[in-house]
Amino acid sequence: MSGHIVPVKTYVGIFASLIALTLLTTGVAFVDLGRLNTVVALAIAVTKMLLVILFFMHVKYSPGLTRLVIIAGFFWLAILVAISLADELTRGWSPTPQPWSILISLLAPE
Repeated sequence: MSGHIVPVKTYVGIFASLIALTLLTTGVAFVDLGRLNTVVALAIAVTKMLLVILFFMHVKYSPGLTRLVIIAGFFWLAILVAISLADELTRGWSPTPQPWSILISLLAPE
């Protein structure tokens, strides 16, 4: 069985991109972006994931059935994340925890 031959230059370019994105992730971690910290970190992580899947796992050059299975896996992951988030976001807020001194005074009245 013969596979698609990828030039070494492509692998070196993808490797350099992954290193650059890793350095970018580290740099962004030291910058306070407020609520966007998580969004930026996830965007960089998804980009790195796509590079690894497409090139190192040869999905870019795979037949349609392989791509369909991978897309189905991501669809299933999206369903699980959506269900988990729906559960988490519909729960009420927990009460504010009280200091131990109040709890001790309730359990052992003087």
